[in-house]
Amino acid sequence: MAVPRITKEALKARLDGGPDGAPVVLDARLKYPYEHSTVTLPGAIRIDPEAPDTTQLSTDRDIVTYDSDPEELVSAKVAALLIRKGYNASALQGGLPEWMTAKLPTDDKEAPKQAPPKAGGLKG
Repeated sequence: MAVPRITKEALKARLDGGPDGAPVVLDARLKYPYEHSTVTLPGAIRIDPEAPDTTQLSTDRDIVTYDSDPEELVSAKVAALLIRKGYNASALQGGLPEWMTAKLPTDDKEAPKQAPPKAGGLKG
């Protein structure tokens, strides 16, 4: 099944059109890329791509999934699952990398901070 794609320009226009016409945006990045990033698409909701929970989603609104892969491998898989469940879903063409390259708006999110190195260095 070919999963529909939406361009970054088309998604930006839909998001700018107001909350009534805006699609639900799902962040379907794998665990490591998601946790170690400091950005999401505006208003994105995190969904576990390994076990997507669709109980809070409505079939009344379009859904756009995205991930950190320019080939949309994970987001296309999630979108396909949603389509099989009766949702009108598509994957963001080029994913987060193309969105960021185009310098389109993002929301900030917390990422884990690396612990500072311990004093004393190596013992030999």
